[in-house]
Amino acid sequence: MADHLDALNPAQRDAVVHDRGPLLIIAGAGSGKTNTLAHRVAHLILGGADARRILLLTFSRRAAAEMTTRTQRILARPTNGAPAPHVTWSGTFHAVANRLLRLHAPDIGIDPAFTVLDRSDAADSIDVVRNDLGLAKTDRRFPKKSTCLAIYSRVVNAQEPLGKTLAESFPWCGEHAEDLRRLFAAYVDLKQQQHVLDYDDLLLYWLHLMQDEALAARVRRRFDHVLVDEYQDTNALQAQILLRLRPDGAGVTVVGDDAQSIYAFRAATVRNILDFPQQFDPPARVVTLEQNYRSTQPILDAANAVIAFASERFTKNLFSDRRSEARPLLVAAADEDAQVDYVVTRILEARESGIPLKRQAVLFRAAHHSDALEVELSRRNIPFVKYGGLKFLEAAHVKDAMCVLRWGENLRDRVASFRVLQLLPGVGPGSAQRAADALGEWAFSIDAFARHKPPAAARADWPSLCELLTRLRSDVTWQAQMGLVRRWYQPHLERIYDHAQVRAQDLDQLEQIAAHYPSRERFLSELTLDPPQATGDQAGPPLRDEDYLILSTIHSAKGQEWDNVFILNCADGSIPSDMSTEHPEQIEEERRLLYVAMTRARDQLHVIHPLRFFVRQQRRYGDLHVYAPRTRFIPDSLLDRFTRVSHGTIAPEDAPDAAPAARVDVGARLRAMWS
Repeated sequence: MADHLDALNPAQRDAVVHDRGPLLIIAGAGSGKTNTLAHRVAHLILGGADARRILLLTFSRRAAAEMTTRTQRILARPTNGAPAPHVTWSGTFHAVANRLLRLHAPDIGIDPAFTVLDRSDAADSIDVVRNDLGLAKTDRRFPKKSTCLAIYSRVVNAQEPLGKTLAESFPWCGEHAEDLRRLFAAYVDLKQQQHVLDYDDLLLYWLHLMQDEALAARVRRRFDHVLVDEYQDTNALQAQILLRLRPDGAGVTVVGDDAQSIYAFRAATVRNILDFPQQFDPPARVVTLEQNYRSTQPILDAANAVIAFASERFTKNLFSDRRSEARPLLVAAADEDAQVDYVVTRILEARESGIPLKRQAVLFRAAHHSDALEVELSRRNIPFVKYGGLKFLEAAHVKDAMCVLRWGENLRDRVASFRVLQLLPGVGPGSAQRAADALGEWAFSIDAFARHKPPAAARADWPSLCELLTRLRSDVTWQAQMGLVRRWYQPHLERIYDHAQVRAQDLDQLEQIAAHYPSRERFLSELTLDPPQATGDQAGPPLRDEDYLILSTIHSAKGQEWDNVFILNCADGSIPSDMSTEHPEQIEEERRLLYVAMTRARDQLHVIHPLRFFVRQQRRYGDLHVYAPRTRFIPDSLLDRFTRVSHGTIAPEDAPDAAPAARVDVGARLRAMWS
């Protein structure tokens, strides 16, 4: 047996050494999925596969980098220190699509220098079209730009008709079906005129590239093996692309866990992984990884029992060598205040016993479920970080700088030009529109554009803007371009925004990031496709504690693990959400959501069920409250998997007076009212 296989368990080794036929690896939570996939890539290379002809598709740039790094480490041992072959085609679906489309641009009628719109820019473009068509001024309320983009994206990624999307996901927009169709057609025209693509276009163009047999053959010849991570999170569009890359399944490996398919709101469908084996003839081989390296066995027993009720799944029962006598706790809290008190008390107890706050997490179905907890944590001076918030590239000042570069890359990029022009004093939407129109009329000549007469307040700054565009379009080295943009933008940053010094730190970070890219096009594409998360827009007082608690939605927690995990609001109406009980498949996804939350815990798990919820939206009626049943996903038959505890008290009902026979027959009197 080769040395690089020695550290693998039998199921992992079985998956790694599989031949070229289609392979589905069902990787249970904490079962070493990344390690297995990295070993399979390395095993292929050690077996003679050309690393340059392996395509590795992941769902984040970080995952792709981690996978290739692990592969390099595995390969470094057998090569005795010689440089290991490097997998050159690895990245997200969107990043690989961006790269392939530029290579095949002439074949599909697009400009190789196209720029990519991020989500907010795409929404702005839709808003421009929405206004041009007069849809914002109708006598009926028309969907906002973000809703329009969400509808468009759902239609594209789910590969379903507009009518079905509206009926199932956006029923309140159904009356606007024809206007939305006009809007989307005009949006497509606008993007094509400007030589820009949005996120969804990257996959859509890739699919259409693969639908031409001659072009598809050219793409297929680039790759001998295609491996896809997190296949349960793919949408219909991505699944079609994969099947057209390898119609016979030769060299295809997909890894995922149907029990962790929780992103239907992004158009992901669990059907892709459930139906994968039958997509080929003969069917794909299925290898199941059941040994868990994360959680104690009692936690896994509870999680296995919850997911066992799923209506359709690949059967697996996670097991662990981490033995423990401590079962998960099923906590009946009197109300939401008692829930908060329980969580804070147990977190502090765990901290005193040696579990740092960073190794503890509170998970919840919806972001607002942690509101009361956040108030109490602040009151008790317990530091915490909540996952979510404004992304780095969504900060206004960062978008400004990026749009300058995007406009320099593609003078037809209307969204970028519209934003940059309005950085000048005195330039509003109307004058920015006229300037952009003039640039088009002058065939995108910057020399001619320099003769345009902007508003009086902008005339002093006009020459420097035109000079900047000229230099960005000239042979100035890419490494010098961020400096040019920074020098031009600095006075506008100081004039437009408060706290310019804090925002300038973000631009310092942007410049440092840019230095690692070989070209402007690569920099713009990759940051748009996989943006960093931090931003000075949210900078506050410095965190003076080296430790802090983690608060996270369950969706954001996928792929993470902590020693001590609390799950809030495990009641019907919260898990499953009362917004997700219309169809059986929605309820099944909610079951998987609870399973994902439970399997984040290593040592201790607290599943909390508040018995009473106050209805705060009806304050004028006083303290209205409702009693909520425990989540349907933990029926009475599963209670032996948990240790049950109570926290807080609800006042007992008054005991009835012991009395002889009734002196007044009220029942008879009430009956007589209607006789």
